[in-house]
Amino acid sequence: MKPARIVVLTIALGAGGLAAYLASGSDPENKQIAAAKPVAELSTVDVLVAKSDIGLGQMVKADDLQWQTWPVASASNSFIRRSDHPDAPRQYAGSTVRVPFMAGEPIREQKLVKANSGFMAAILPSGMRAISTDISPETAAGGFILPDDRVDVILSKRDKAVGAGGQDVVSSQIILSNVRVLAIDQAPKEKDGQNTLLGKTVTLELAPEQAETLARARQSGTLALALRSIADANAVENRPEGQARPTGANINIVRYGVPTTQTTQK
Repeated sequence: MKPARIVVLTIALGAGGLAAYLASGSDPENKQIAAAKPVAELSTVDVLVAKSDIGLGQMVKADDLQWQTWPVASASNSFIRRSDHPDAPRQYAGSTVRVPFMAGEPIREQKLVKANSGFMAAILPSGMRAISTDISPETAAGGFILPDDRVDVILSKRDKAVGAGGQDVVSSQIILSNVRVLAIDQAPKEKDGQNTLLGKTVTLELAPEQAETLARARQSGTLALALRSIADANAVENRPEGQARPTGANINIVRYGVPTTQTTQK
């Protein structure tokens, strides 16, 4: 074989081998894939949560609760864990809710009242009393007073006016100020697009001396509730507990053309 042909053949074989090498290197199946770094496994724990919204005072059923997986790092120690209380849904069934739960919110034992405990007694702060009184939409801000609102209690009564021919005079005064509403006897209802409570009885949180004041006032006149702004919830009254606020208001009575001024303050 001639030397020139041998050189051409050698070049052709070399080019073919180079092409084959390049083709094998560009094939995705034959590429060497760098090993991915291992991902650390996230530690989780099953916690007890509310399956749906659970309202204040509602009795919890086992079907209202479910287990949900949470990262261990964000699971509070106050959460109820499946590893510690595997029978928790049945264990807490029958409890009463003292603070509402939203769907998916972890259940906390501090927000529940066990079935063998009184709900109202459980939510009352130490030293306070729960006392109820009759109300109507006219005497309870049209039904817009809700549990946990703050109110003033106003006493209105009729007195015999002195020097006015025995004509009755209506006087009103605030006898209790900034007291908390614990409950109203009916569930929320929709009125003009807003939630209202059109109940007949309201339960107030009072100190013992305030409870005595309210009991006496119920026998002497009509009681009305004045709803306070939420911004005034922490307002401090500068007078002794249970003492009525003096009104000092004057009423002008005209009898047979003769004006007479009477004060409503006792």
